[in-house]
Amino acid sequence: MTEDVNAAAQPPLKTGVRQVADALRRRAEALFSNPKRRFVVLIGFLAGVLIFAGLGWWFLRPPEIEVVEIQPRPVEIVLSVVARVRPENLVDVRSPNAGQVIRLLHDDGDLVAAGAPLAIVRSAVEQAQTDANSAREHAARAELDRAQLAFNRTRTLADRGFASAAALDEARATLRSAQAGLAAASADRRATAAQTREFTIRAPMAGVVLVRPIDNGQVISPETTLFQLGSRDGVELQAEVDEAYADVLRTGMEARAALSGSDEIFAARITEVSPRVDPTTGGRLIKLAPVEAISIPPGRSVDVTIVVARREAAIAAPRQAIIDASTAPKVYVVDANGRVIVRSIEIADWPSLNAIIETGLASGDRIVLAPAETRPGAHVRIRVQPHVSGPGS
Repeated sequence: MTEDVNAAAQPPLKTGVRQVADALRRRAEALFSNPKRRFVVLIGFLAGVLIFAGLGWWFLRPPEIEVVEIQPRPVEIVLSVVARVRPENLVDVRSPNAGQVIRLLHDDGDLVAAGAPLAIVRSAVEQAQTDANSAREHAARAELDRAQLAFNRTRTLADRGFASAAALDEARATLRSAQAGLAAASADRRATAAQTREFTIRAPMAGVVLVRPIDNGQVISPETTLFQLGSRDGVELQAEVDEAYADVLRTGMEARAALSGSDEIFAARITEVSPRVDPTTGGRLIKLAPVEAISIPPGRSVDVTIVVARREAAIAAPRQAIIDASTAPKVYVVDANGRVIVRSIEIADWPSLNAIIETGLASGDRIVLAPAETRPGAHVRIRVQPHVSGPGS
């Protein structure tokens, strides 16, 4: 009767909790009373602990970043430029006289010999002048013949005593005047003939017609380009190099060249470095020639890599790994404990794919490839990437 009164006096919530606890205790006693069940429960508990620990390790582990390990190696210091192909000799053909083109004898791509006629410019007035001077020359020659006959007769009569010395001197003077007249008429005829021949435009050298920018009937002036001729003996490469880097270039330097868009590389060599800086571009013209004869159409663009110097054991680093490269260059280095530290460096002032490090790095240093992904003092895991070097690295 007392127990029923106490039970009735207790709150319903505490009674429910006690009942649940008693049920769980009885369930646990039932489970652990069986050895097999006890083993299974233990294994499940251990597995849960391991999974929880693994998840904690996975989410709390240091981040992984890519690094490259520095190793001194042979390095080429190179300069990359884009050049244009042009014939070894290039001539713009113009007319020395203004006029109208009445006949074109060659077109683009034609091969011509030295002295071959290329075009004819109308020269009616000049031709008429040539004809007139030719007639004057014939007249002067006839006058010379007449004076020569008169002199011969006068000399014969003077020898026989039938003509005076004065008459002989007069005949001699007339002959000399006729000779001078013929010489002048011949000179005028040759001059007008030469001027007329200038209206037939001829090739100044053997080569190929690269450009013919005019058409029949076009009126031209001495400044008009009629044809552009290129030699067939060889080609040269021309490029403009910024004055800041052109000062170290010298004739004879080796270069590697490839037609733009092609992987086939051919050797070339610098043949000329212009002593003049173009004030409008700030560049100097350099010329290169292929080591072996090669056929390239004029105007083709060529990627040229000039070998300026070689270092047998140099340190180079990818440029994307350098922070503040133009002001205070530095890199992130991962030490032996996996901590990120800052290292100031000095880089060579040269436009290369990989920065050439003068001071600040040593063999075995591991530099961070993506500095934006971490910070100084961070604890990281590393993944070493191969150091892929390129030309001029």
